[in-house]
Amino acid sequence: MPADEQGVAGSADRYALIPRTLCFVLNGTDILLLRGAPTKRIWPGRYNGIGGHVERGEDVHSAAQREIMEECGLQVERLQLCGTVTVDTGEARGILLFVFVAHAAVRHTSASAEGTLHWVPQQQAAHYELVEDLPVILPRVLAVAAGAAPFAAHYSYDAQRKLCISFAD
Repeated sequence: MPADEQGVAGSADRYALIPRTLCFVLNGTDILLLRGAPTKRIWPGRYNGIGGHVERGEDVHSAAQREIMEECGLQVERLQLCGTVTVDTGEARGILLFVFVAHAAVRHTSASAEGTLHWVPQQQAAHYELVEDLPVILPRVLAVAAGAAPFAAHYSYDAQRKLCISFAD
């Protein structure tokens, strides 16, 4: 269907979503987490997965692979979509997060300006200073990696700016 038939031309005032990826790389029973650089605008010093924006012309799978390569220098196997998260930022534009899991045959990573990389035992990840949603979604990501169905989640913020997470179960 041509672009002019997609119905987006008159949609400037509609709610829009910015696509991003979040990837969790596994090696055995360990998970690769990125501790955000102290100079990062968002989540400095916090542990998170690997990810970023989907660029124009990319599909989400290719974007996830590119972000993994850029942020840690790994070629991964079995990149699998685990879920989607719609983030209501309270603005006219939100975020649509595509959450993946992948497997790395090797543990050697390359440094990036994003932060420091750490292989963490999956069972101990909750003891790290994680980005606020990870204690909730990481168990679901690992469940999908083990054979469960992908999840769909919605994030919003209450009047006190506290994260509210709901799942379409």
